[in-house]
Amino acid sequence: MTFLKPLRFLLALFLSVPVLGQTIGNPAAVTPRMRVIMDNDFSGDPDGLFALAHLLASPSVDVRGIIGSHLRVGDGFDNSTRQAQNAAAKARELMQVMNVTRPIPVLAGSDTALPNDSTPVRNEAVNLIIREALRTDTKQPLYLLCGAGLTEAAAALLTAPQIADKLTIVWIGGPEYAGMALPPPNYSSPEYNLNIDIAAARVVFNRSSVAIWQVPRSTYRQALLPYSQLLLQVKPQGKTGAYLSGLLEALMVRITRYVNIGETYVLGDSPLVLLTALQSSFEADPSSSEYEIRQAPLINAQGEYAYNAKGRTIRVYSRIDTQLMFNDFFAKLTLLK
Repeated sequence: MTFLKPLRFLLALFLSVPVLGQTIGNPAAVTPRMRVIMDNDFSGDPDGLFALAHLLASPSVDVRGIIGSHLRVGDGFDNSTRQAQNAAAKARELMQVMNVTRPIPVLAGSDTALPNDSTPVRNEAVNLIIREALRTDTKQPLYLLCGAGLTEAAAALLTAPQIADKLTIVWIGGPEYAGMALPPPNYSSPEYNLNIDIAAARVVFNRSSVAIWQVPRSTYRQALLPYSQLLLQVKPQGKTGAYLSGLLEALMVRITRYVNIGETYVLGDSPLVLLTALQSSFEADPSSSEYEIRQAPLINAQGEYAYNAKGRTIRVYSRIDTQLMFNDFFAKLTLLK
């Protein structure tokens, strides 16, 4: 019967996935259709390493580089002066656990925030972003996935403004928008990721025309992983599952000395994978998540939004498809075993 033909095609397509050099099913079934660079504070909250593991296990993305970025000075996750270098080391450690054999550059970004919103830092991580954005030998779109501050993104835009129309920044960060959501009880201001480098956020939002897909605090807090699922779906899944769950359990124990965090944990960086690797098959887009088109606000020196009548439009995600995101993550961990 004719209706069986598309069914057979879809089954052949989605049940054949190559992962980390291991051939699972038909290796030609899923191939990269976009380029990504991951920029994250991997020596901080372990949610960045969960997202990186998920990204590395996703065959539809070509990971062109991994950047270890800094935290705020004196941050409790890593109060050293080598935060970016430590972050890069943690990314390499995860890749070793996952037995990632393909060559992916892992670079340390700046260990400090920008001195102001007009002076860039220069390092190999910034050069990587610029070089990848200026490539002319591929038509695959480029996404810069930022799960912490925006230091390297801002530095690249200041150094080479012409790259602004050649990539999309997907950023986990920023406070709630009026009319979209209310802040949580006892919220911090400025929001955590924005506060890492306010000057960099001012470059990206106020001074650049780069495309932005923003996942603000009200949305990234939806990515709640229950401890029960960590034990059942992550911890038993080979070396990678044991490594990731070990990081999170150790942190949960440490935090509990100061505050009772209950039985869920926010894996707030995982939407970086959802919005890229898990885009829809045809007419590619993150079709199962919801966003609003808003004028980009001005970010003031205090890290707060200010109305910008002339602001360009950006995507601000209001709801993420956590079911798709977590189910795919759990399935890929199982395939890695």
